[in-house]
Amino acid sequence: MNDTDLLNGRRFVMISSTASEVNADAPTEFAYEESGGVIWGHYTGDTVVHGRFVGTRDADRIEISYVHLLKTGERASGRGASRIETAEDGRLRLVEEFRFEDDDTTHVSICAEVV
Repeated sequence: MNDTDLLNGRRFVMISSTASEVNADAPTEFAYEESGGVIWGHYTGDTVVHGRFVGTRDADRIEISYVHLLKTGERASGRGASRIETAEDGRLRLVEEFRFEDDDTTHVSICAEVV
């Protein structure tokens, strides 16, 4: 999966996470930009007021750092690594393993592309 700027302009919604229950009516939504393997974007929804991420993509592997503001007023940050998969319907899925800055637990989330 070496398509140049593969993620540019794509949107994803979280469908599951081991870190928290996902609100199916208002899941966290992620907007991706990519240029030359550098990725960045923002996200909001569910428990997140506003979040930002930046990182890199190499083939089907993404590595990011992120920070977001929660509705509780707390800030969360950390690092994650995602695997890009193609679903049967052709949409992309992101399977991410991530850790919060102040937690040694590895969490897993799955996001599905919005078309």
